[in-house]
Amino acid sequence: MYYYKFKVYYDEVEDFVRDIEILANDNFESLHKLLYECIGLKGNEFAAFSICDPKWNKQKEITLMDTSDDEEMEEPEYDDNDSFSTKSRLPKFVMRDSLLKNFISDPHQHILYEYDFMNPKIFYLELQKTLQTDSAECFPRCTFKAMELPPEIKVNTANLEDPELDEEDYDDEEDDDLFGEEGYNDEDFSNLNEYSDF
Repeated sequence: MYYYKFKVYYDEVEDFVRDIEILANDNFESLHKLLYECIGLKGNEFAAFSICDPKWNKQKEITLMDTSDDEEMEEPEYDDNDSFSTKSRLPKFVMRDSLLKNFISDPHQHILYEYDFMNPKIFYLELQKTLQTDSAECFPRCTFKAMELPPEIKVNTANLEDPELDEEDYDDEEDDDLFGEEGYNDEDFSNLNEYSDF
């Protein structure tokens, strides 16, 4: 049996490197879990791999979930040369059903790992070696780490609510200051002209 040794880079952090090893007959879902654990990501965001050529041009896409149902939804019509079209024309696969050995065709295979599409983080994987395993070895694993992600990158910034603010902390005295002890009603705004009074 064989395993792959990859080097992982992240352009946003200087000298950021991870060395990872994973069995050739393992799937991309295992690779995804290994990456978010050794990189320091929460692992609760959408992610995808792109199999690339030596110039990092995407050739195939491997997603965490099956997005074929989304593609059946009615799409706006775009001209083939329209730069605003965001629909991917790459062949698509699902991580849990895709074995690494079926997608590695280059001794230095390039793979992009895209994590959290709302706040994108792109990691570059480059195959270093294909080696034979020892039966005593345990995979997948991270064998080397250099540099960590800044805390603001690890945090899910999509949720902007303050988790420490409870309803009990809400002080409605501010409303009383504005509208008196009885609060407000619709008559308070009855003479307001939406165009002239602003």
